[in-house]
Amino acid sequence: MPRSAYSDDHPNHHAWTSIVNDYSADKAVFNVSSNKAMMWIFLLSDIFVFSCFLVGYMAVRMTTTEPWPIPSEVFALTIAGHSIPLVLIAIMTFILITSSGTMAMAVNCGYQQKRGATALLMLLTALLGLSFVGMQAFEWSKLIEDGFRPWGNEDGAAQFGACFFMITGFHGLHVTVGVIYLLIVAWKVWRGDYERRGNTSQGNYEIVEISGLYWHFVDLVWVFIFAFFYLW
Repeated sequence: MPRSAYSDDHPNHHAWTSIVNDYSADKAVFNVSSNKAMMWIFLLSDIFVFSCFLVGYMAVRMTTTEPWPIPSEVFALTIAGHSIPLVLIAIMTFILITSSGTMAMAVNCGYQQKRGATALLMLLTALLGLSFVGMQAFEWSKLIEDGFRPWGNEDGAAQFGACFFMITGFHGLHVTVGVIYLLIVAWKVWRGDYERRGNTSQGNYEIVEISGLYWHFVDLVWVFIFAFFYLW
């Protein structure tokens, strides 16, 4: 009779017991720390949420019988008497892409134990993120002035406002939380808190890499939002 996988003498039982014991003892399994693994799990759950939102948006966009507002007209800015489509969105996208670069540099400096450079680059990343949120608030206020609401608008399908404010608002919330997160970690890096923890140089600054994973994810999500809302 085959042995059950849950029996004490089954090989799989000892393997899973070893993994559980390693994680419960805060040891690295498969060369990945528990903190980094938990961030990946959180990001995976967020991927499911944003995917559901974007798939729902596509379903609404393709099935609505009312005309969909034209993004190049809705998101245009009037500068010097000329209507320029998507100029604000292009600047916002450039800012987020730039912030990914500064965050990557911060992670690199962290593992080189360059405390001042790491804190400065994280602060710069947070300021870029704050600029993005400010521009998004300006974009929202302009759309509200033009008559767009979550429950309807004057330029076509009512679902446009519901999808736009929900998805961009949810992403903006993530950016805001990320800015606060980066500022806290940058302050602790500047004070030298992570240099007093552990025995290895890489382990001390792993939190910088973990915060970078979150920030890169937020930037990647914006690329999909940009493509679906502003280019389609």
